[in-house]
Amino acid sequence: MNQPPYLPPKLPTPEEQEKIKAKIEKIKVKAEKFKEKILKTHKKQILGVALLPPMKAEPNVPNQPPKPNKRETQVLVVVDDSKSKLQPDFKLRDKTFSELDKIAQANDIYPEVYTVSEIKESLFDSKYEVLQMVAMSAILYDPMDFLGALKISEVHKNMVLQKFEKYIVSYVAAGSLFRGEKSNDIDVYVVIDDTDVRRMTRTELRDKLRSLIISQGFEASAITGVKKDFHVQIYILTDFWESVKDAHPVIFTLLRDGVPIYDRGVFTPWRLLLNMGRIRPSPEAIDMQMDMGEKLLERAKKKLLMIAGEDLYYGILNPSQAALMLYGISPPTPKETVKLLEEIFVKKEKILEQKYVDTLEKIRVFFKNIEHGKVKEITGAEIDQLLLDSEAYLKRIKKLFKQIEKKTEKETFTEMYSALNNTLKKILTEEGVSYKKLDLGFKKFIEKENLPESLSDSLKYFNKAYADFKAKKLIKAESDKVKREVRTFIRTITEHVQRKKFFGIERAKIKFKHTGKIGEILMLKDQIFIIKDLKQKDKIQKADIVKGKLTTPKESNRDELDKTLVDVEVPQSISLTTQLFEDLKKIIGKDIELLL
Repeated sequence: MNQPPYLPPKLPTPEEQEKIKAKIEKIKVKAEKFKEKILKTHKKQILGVALLPPMKAEPNVPNQPPKPNKRETQVLVVVDDSKSKLQPDFKLRDKTFSELDKIAQANDIYPEVYTVSEIKESLFDSKYEVLQMVAMSAILYDPMDFLGALKISEVHKNMVLQKFEKYIVSYVAAGSLFRGEKSNDIDVYVVIDDTDVRRMTRTELRDKLRSLIISQGFEASAITGVKKDFHVQIYILTDFWESVKDAHPVIFTLLRDGVPIYDRGVFTPWRLLLNMGRIRPSPEAIDMQMDMGEKLLERAKKKLLMIAGEDLYYGILNPSQAALMLYGISPPTPKETVKLLEEIFVKKEKILEQKYVDTLEKIRVFFKNIEHGKVKEITGAEIDQLLLDSEAYLKRIKKLFKQIEKKTEKETFTEMYSALNNTLKKILTEEGVSYKKLDLGFKKFIEKENLPESLSDSLKYFNKAYADFKAKKLIKAESDKVKREVRTFIRTITEHVQRKKFFGIERAKIKFKHTGKIGEILMLKDQIFIIKDLKQKDKIQKADIVKGKLTTPKESNRDELDKTLVDVEVPQSISLTTQLFEDLKKIIGKDIELLL
């Protein structure tokens, strides 16, 4: 039998389209007028107003004339009953409906009135009709973003179920969504069934679905136009159950306050058991939460110390070293930096006040005391003062830069160019790059370090400027410009080498444990420094590496270590051979345990 040819649906004519458009606009205007009227009299009770799709006409009874639907426009009104003694407060709903219906009849509108608790209870009973209405509605009034949260959650839930239904056991709305509170974001939780996973690990399943479900969250935001941040948390069922057993506060709060927008019989029973007092934290869980508080507090104290110590210290140390480099001094050690600032800029040049040198020394000592374990806590007031001192110091160093530049304007171009070449030769030597032809050696260096090619062009520009200077073709304005750029160039390259060396030093450190103490090994190319107890960082030993073996260790100190780190080459990678490890056992003890 031949199939009839496919006929596309008949599209409305332009005239019909205009009529439909005019009808929609008329309905919107009508709904807006209704909204304005009810807000004048019931604004305190009303939590949201939304225009719903047209009502379906009731089916006609055979042999009887069709019933006309006199009020085609349907508007959803959500009433806040969070302060009522009874929830859901049906008396409040019925009273509000009666009052609103009088206004609605005059505007040819039918109001669908629900309380927040009524919507909540319907979701606990797995009835999602109201949720579906909200998803298809046009929101007219939503001061607490209640309707917007329901709308985006329902749209996202449908997207998730359409693609991953067999994995989803619960989709739960949480946070302030059903508490009638204003919030900055919308939180939902998705629980994934991982009990029957065979082709991948549970973690892989969670991570794979997590990325896809979160990306669907962005799509739902775009579709609904809800501007509030939409956060999706993903749990796998086994982890969720472990969190319930361990009395994780977040999960307990979710079970207590969360509302299932979709549930396959997992979330609701657990919630009821919790309300009945049948899910109780185990003694181990209670101890764990107690210990967690102490551990987090201790970690917070350490973080605070490192911010106040390390960040502030290097924040003012690096610009200080840069000022000395600008003056023409090779990058000094931290301790030497303080001494040189005082000798050169305070006593010799008389362009810096002593109090700023004292500030640098105070923060340096403070950082060293943190490293040595002498300072273990810091107050907010102390941090505030250190920040103020550091800001004042940096402001003064910026001024010092200008003073140095002005004072060094009298330097000859030849001295400047010589300083450039010497700095580059020193850096290339340390990096093991030949500088017979400086421009080619520098090009190899920037390729090796993955630095911008423009630095190589800058060096060519400086070489040409020097040739023009010798030929007396360079005017003073151009000469001053080149000097400034050369100083910036030297500072950029030197800082890069310093940062590389700092990170190289960190890579060369190996922590170990012995007799309940934590120590540290610093492995350099031909020698090794050992601190047996990080709480006593000044007690340092040094041994040479000769033919893969350690020599007898000698006593060392922090100054020798700092000076060594400035002068020696830090290896790109470290290799702790069996022989070296056996030698370390003889020095430290047989119970040494490396901490990786």
